[in-house]
Amino acid sequence: MGLTRREQVLRALLGAAAASGLTTLILILVEATNVLLPADIKFGIVFDAGSSHTSLFVYQWPADKENDTGVVSQALACQVKGPGISSYTSDPAQAGESLKGCLEEALALIPKAQHQETPMFLGATAGMRLLSQKNSSQARDIFAAVTQFLSQSPVDFRGAELLAGQDEGALGWITINYVLGMLVQYSFSGEWIRPPEGMLVGALDMGGASTQITFVPGGPILDGNTQTTLRLYGLDHSVYTHSYLCFGRDQMLNRLLAGLVQSSPAPLVRHPCYHSGYQGTLSLASLYASPCVHTTAPLNLTRNLTVEGTGNPRACVSAIRDLFDFLSCEGRADCAFNGVYQPPVRGQFYVEASSTGQDRWLRDYCASGLYILTLLLEGYGFTEDTWPNIEFRKQAGGTDIGWTLGYMLNLTNMILAEAPAQWRAESYSIWVAGVVFMVLTLVAILGAAAVQLFWPQD
Repeated sequence: MGLTRREQVLRALLGAAAASGLTTLILILVEATNVLLPADIKFGIVFDAGSSHTSLFVYQWPADKENDTGVVSQALACQVKGPGISSYTSDPAQAGESLKGCLEEALALIPKAQHQETPMFLGATAGMRLLSQKNSSQARDIFAAVTQFLSQSPVDFRGAELLAGQDEGALGWITINYVLGMLVQYSFSGEWIRPPEGMLVGALDMGGASTQITFVPGGPILDGNTQTTLRLYGLDHSVYTHSYLCFGRDQMLNRLLAGLVQSSPAPLVRHPCYHSGYQGTLSLASLYASPCVHTTAPLNLTRNLTVEGTGNPRACVSAIRDLFDFLSCEGRADCAFNGVYQPPVRGQFYVEASSTGQDRWLRDYCASGLYILTLLLEGYGFTEDTWPNIEFRKQAGGTDIGWTLGYMLNLTNMILAEAPAQWRAESYSIWVAGVVFMVLTLVAILGAAAVQLFWPQD
């Protein structure tokens, strides 16, 4: 007995539903591929508590990292209002409160959901090093106040610490080589690659209280105290680095003036580095407040001093040279000054440059310029041939030059990477075909149900 018309239509609809359904399943399972979703963005906060001011930087990097080191970029730079934290000896609590404005800017930038996992660190440099030498209890009070304030923030506070001069130099070296693309680069093929090691540059930093020099020498480093080994993007780098405390710009100016005071018993001191026509007064107590300024003769620190500028470059250079001990390095090719070991400079160097742009600093321009020339040429050993290798920069690649970015890159080595999330995805044409066959399957099933319910049996 043959099939009725109703049974033929029902069987045809069920067959079409089965065929289109199977086709849809094949398209989903066979043509789907794994794709990587964009990695989450991680954030980090670093305070640079320098001798004259404090700055905050927010950095960001993809959570999956590259060879265990984050590909970090600067997201925010904020200068804290007021002086450096070492200036708050009479009211340590204000050292912490002064950070509030910039911290609020950082927290507003970082999504609230990521606050608890965002690391934050405050590193204090030469200003606090000097205060620690002069009055360790005052330094501890300031660190305690800063720690108490920052610990109340919703982020992962990693501490407020005194940064060693050698660390400051090495981290600054990381920063400049990273922003110049000397540590890792993004290739045209869409991959991260490492440039040849010979392209690495040196770093020079002139702060308010200290100065640092860091570079990869042409041979072995003979003094282990000046060697630092850094591991970045899967490679180890051995660099020479040394920090000279009391040789920063501000402390140099104090030492220079103190030397002139000691060689001039009269209440009027003629300053060869100040421009002709300048005259000003200052208290001896403020001049000798720094541990960098020494005196062997008893002085009446309650009296004021009158300083008159003479504008004599030759005498200025002579007075600046007296700040260095060059005799201790005579006859040694591997010595800078003050008896400090240093291999010959090698390669291109970048100096962190800044300018106040204020007329009140006009009196110090001549001394600062001649001091930098003396430091670079006679101290560090640059010559007429290597001088063109020095570049003065405030930023490179849109990023501030300093130790903070180097610190964050180093920190990302210790933060576990997160694997990018995977998802099943299809090409657009396959997706359209799958939708069409899925619709046909539903239509066939609905048609079969309609036949079953509404078509009377023969």
